Amino acid sequence: MKLEKTTKHRQKEEKRRFDDACGLAHALELLGERWAMLVLRELAYGPRRFSELKADLQGISANVLTQRLTELESRGLVRKVRLPPPASVQVYEASEWGLEAVPTIAALGRWAARSPLHDPTLRMSHVSVIMSLQTLLSPELADGLDARVGFRFGEADYVTTLHRGRLQVERGEVHDCDVVFTGAPSAIAAVIHGGAPLETIDVEGDMALAKRFRTLFPLPPKIG
Repeated sequence: MKLEKTTKHRQKEEKRRFDDACGLAHALELLGERWAMLVLRELAYGPRRFSELKADLQGISANVLTQRLTELESRGLVRKVRLPPPASVQVYEASEWGLEAVPTIAALGRWAARSPLHDPTLRMSHVSVIMSLQTLLSPELADGLDARVGFRFGEADYVTTLHRGRLQVERGEVHDCDVVFTGAPSAIAAVIHGGAPLETIDVEGDMALAKRFRTLFPLPPKIG
């Protein structure tokens, strides 16, 4: 039975292959299945538990998530590791090579945001919010601004460092920040990208900085 399943899996993999030597064709073989790029996106800032991935990839089934993780692992993009005590739980993390694809995935998201069919009011995960900040940051608008900005999304915390028109991201406990945004990912996205009032989320620290920070990430113009 196991041999039969392995054979069917290999046949399915072969059907997905393009008769094309272009690297783009092979990229689609590696990441072209539904959910694959989103799974890798969710691993962009550190390892995640299976349950965390399933919760943040709204609409994915446990079977499909297992299949995508297995495929990505077999292709060298993702690996399973066990966190040290006291956690001692199995998590998934992107490999070094897998992380090399993250900027391309982020750039593809920026490109697609120009579509008139894109709906920015849909739900976002905390990873996708932080990635959108890194991708959409305007170096011109951020010129001369140095700051540490924290984000609390329920159980997920991030510290971002703005310096010389770039935004560095660290996943972990919020500390020594000039301003801290706290709220659901979609609510924070609505404040920064959608112009929702600051009062719809919790903001601590330098309010003048908070007001300027939210202006640094203009959405790309829609086509047409």
